[in-house]
Amino acid sequence: MSQHVMFDTLAYAKKLKSAGFTEDQAEIQAEALAEIIDEKLATKQDVRDIKQEMKEMEIRLKHDLTIRLGAMLAASMAIIATIVKVLS
Repeated sequence: MSQHVMFDTLAYAKKLKSAGFTEDQAEIQAEALAEIIDEKLATKQDVRDIKQEMKEMEIRLKHDLTIRLGAMLAASMAIIATIVKVLS
């Protein structure tokens, strides 16, 4: 589901170097942040996929509840019909 997020590690490393980091520190920090972003950050497509899955689940749930309600209604009608016959 995950797609790569555009993250400019070179530009980030340059900013870190200009802030006083060594080149090695800046590169390691940029690589670590890129990994975190890649692994943990949801993309717009991830969110769209989740929304679509939720819509599909909602449709299935509504269908299942409709079937159950219909079955309960039919059973109730059968019980009432039986009671009416017994009491008549």
